[in-house]
Amino acid sequence: MVSESGAQARTLRLMAMDEADLAVLSAHAQDAVLHVADMLFQQRERRFILALHRFDWLRAEAHLRVQAGLHFEHVRKAALHGFRQDRPEDILNLLSIAFIPGDAPSGEILLTFSGGCAIKLEVECIEARLADLGPRWPCKNAPEHQGEAR
Repeated sequence: MVSESGAQARTLRLMAMDEADLAVLSAHAQDAVLHVADMLFQQRERRFILALHRFDWLRAEAHLRVQAGLHFEHVRKAALHGFRQDRPEDILNLLSIAFIPGDAPSGEILLTFSGGCAIKLEVECIEARLADLGPRWPCKNAPEHQGEAR
């Protein structure tokens, strides 16, 4: 669901409960950037949270970014690959979010970042939310992917 708040801004709020929903959420989160410090696994609550600066693909011609929150529920375990938590200022660029089915409805959610980095979340089921948290600001260029035309 996309809701209007003001004449110029579009506030994105998405919820994913299955693989199709997760694919839509992934498309909107693609090319978001974050610092390693901007993620948290709340083990007791079984929640994994990321604070992102996502590119606004709904208004790609305007070249805007927006602060957004992304979280996953029912997380049993989180595994990191290709980056270190003791380097909190390192920047990650999110490429995709995918679901790898296990014994239904459980499985793994794989967040793939550039440079071979990844986060694998072992989940009981798919439940994720992405929400814009603030105003947009201009960035110089739209993200580009080799061999892709947007």
